[in-house]
Amino acid sequence: MKIDIIGDIHGCFKEFEDLTTKLGYNWESGIPLHPQKRVLGFVGDLTDRGPESLKVIDIVWNLVIEQQKAYYTPGNHCNKLYRFFVGNRVQIAHGLETTVAEYEVLDKRAQKSIRKKFMDLYENAPLYLVLDEKKLIIAHAGIKKEMIGKSGSKVKTFVLYGDITGEKHPDGSPVRRDWAKAYQGEACIVYGHTPVKDARIINHTYNIDTGAVFGGKLTALRYPEMEIISVDSTMPYVEEKFKQFD
Repeated sequence: MKIDIIGDIHGCFKEFEDLTTKLGYNWESGIPLHPQKRVLGFVGDLTDRGPESLKVIDIVWNLVIEQQKAYYTPGNHCNKLYRFFVGNRVQIAHGLETTVAEYEVLDKRAQKSIRKKFMDLYENAPLYLVLDEKKLIIAHAGIKKEMIGKSGSKVKTFVLYGDITGEKHPDGSPVRRDWAKAYQGEACIVYGHTPVKDARIINHTYNIDTGAVFGGKLTALRYPEMEIISVDSTMPYVEEKFKQFD
């Protein structure tokens, strides 16, 4: 299996286009396709905060649902957008407001189309992906070894939000344990969710959220080559959004 797994895009369409082009994908058909039949994988958080969330949804829906030429698993922002589209009461904050603003300027027909595409994408997505004969796991915020192959509310919370303690930092963000430091499994786990300045590689785990939406980079992991490829972000740089690990 040859797959290029892309970190949290968060509506940064230009960076997505630049990164896939750098990876050798061709956009002539309107979507990124690889001449050597490599496929794309997405760790979730396609939308929110960045300028072109709906365009990212459209392309990923086309790749995953229409063409069946990519893999996608949702992130916490995807989960929240889905709940918004279903009609649940959600707080339109923490980035969702940018996606909602894009959505609200569309006419009713265009709204119906993008809403249906995203709901299709989300409803057909596994909570996390188990690929290449269980050698590769893609999970938005990561997953513990003992959770692989399982589902349920505890697993869902971990995969979407990470190893949260229930406590909060002074800025309101959740306190998370460093699950990757303790991981001892054989499977390679590729995830995002926590922005880091450079891809963090530890114990067969790869955090490839390099904070594109905060002015960092958009990063991909080429599998099975295990090569990290990045492009610089065009967004303003926000230093405090990047996590430092011991």
